[in-house]
Amino acid sequence: MKLKDTGLTAADIKAKVKKYMIETYERFDFLAETAKDQYMYDENGTPYLDFYAGIAVNSAGNCNEKVVKAVQDQCADIMQTFNYPYTIPQALLAEKVCTTIGMDKIFFQSTGTEANEAMIKMARKYGIEHYGPNKYHIVTAKMGFHGRTFGAMSATGQPGNACQVGFGPMTYGFSYAPYNDLEAFKDACTENTIAIMLEPVQGEGGVHPATKEFMVGLRKFCDENGMLLLIDEVQTGWCRTGKVMSFMHYGIKPDIVSMAKALGGGMPIGAICAREEVAKAFTMGSHGTTFGGHPVCCAAALAEVNELLDRDLAGNAAKVGEYLKKKLAELPHVKEVRGQGLLVGCEFDDTISGVDVKHGCFDRHLLITAIGKHIIRLIPPLIITEADCDKAVAIIKETVESLSK
Repeated sequence: MKLKDTGLTAADIKAKVKKYMIETYERFDFLAETAKDQYMYDENGTPYLDFYAGIAVNSAGNCNEKVVKAVQDQCADIMQTFNYPYTIPQALLAEKVCTTIGMDKIFFQSTGTEANEAMIKMARKYGIEHYGPNKYHIVTAKMGFHGRTFGAMSATGQPGNACQVGFGPMTYGFSYAPYNDLEAFKDACTENTIAIMLEPVQGEGGVHPATKEFMVGLRKFCDENGMLLLIDEVQTGWCRTGKVMSFMHYGIKPDIVSMAKALGGGMPIGAICAREEVAKAFTMGSHGTTFGGHPVCCAAALAEVNELLDRDLAGNAAKVGEYLKKKLAELPHVKEVRGQGLLVGCEFDDTISGVDVKHGCFDRHLLITAIGKHIIRLIPPLIITEADCDKAVAIIKETVESLSK
């Protein structure tokens, strides 16, 4: 929709949101009307350099032409039908995902938190069926983030976070251990532990990548103890980190992996992939979804995945991500820059607020996110160039200098 076709003003739109919507996000004072590649545009056509990509979603660029065409074509054929009949986009996408990342089976969902719910359910059911009624305990990482539905938020190791406060007791069966601490994870496991679940890079927790020693050690420990390794790649998956999947950096393979965000190229889709033996835990009626595997979303995802792979956007993410980290490290007040590929966190010293940097960048037409008190997160489309990074870093520098006067 275009604002000029509605007979309304931008102020009218904002007023309607304020009157009718339940708001849980801090809005940019910005009406996003169109988007293309690495830019978003307001109703006046003003460009904003997009370094958050719908929170790691629009990896092949905003409104990628092949994704848009796939959506348009599929909408003219069949839009939704539930999972009783076979549909072409679903079957083709299932094959593409499984063969690309080396997994056996896939189950489609609509979002990342639903994918993580499915992963938790599959692991618990597998444990109970194979080892007995108490084998459902899962160890996750402190400062991790897995979603906002009840199982996923219970798996989130952030007691006191707004996503957990006020909802009563969390789902029973989870324990938390410090990230990148292999011995602590081992110690947190009990005779009833069936799985370890974690992100290969903690995105919401401050952009902290896992060490190779940690990930390889967890895989070995799970193998030795008949446990499953569950990897949440909702934010890291599909070329974001410089590999197709982040777990590929570590030379390991999960028993179940979740994904969403970049998979759909802007359309809502999530999924889990699992080893065949583990996938057998899901039987008729044990799990389901109305919109998971939606034909339009699958068509979009197939086009997006093909774009990511055909253009080697994982390679671009690795190359440009290193360049971006180097340039950010040269900025004033920077304490540490970390990340993997184009999932980058920049932490400032105690004198600089990440939220203030975010707002200052917005005022200068750069879109980023802030996590924690002093950290900004940059997760741009994977098509960006070093020149785009130079422009973004110049804006961040100007903002930081203005805040430190």
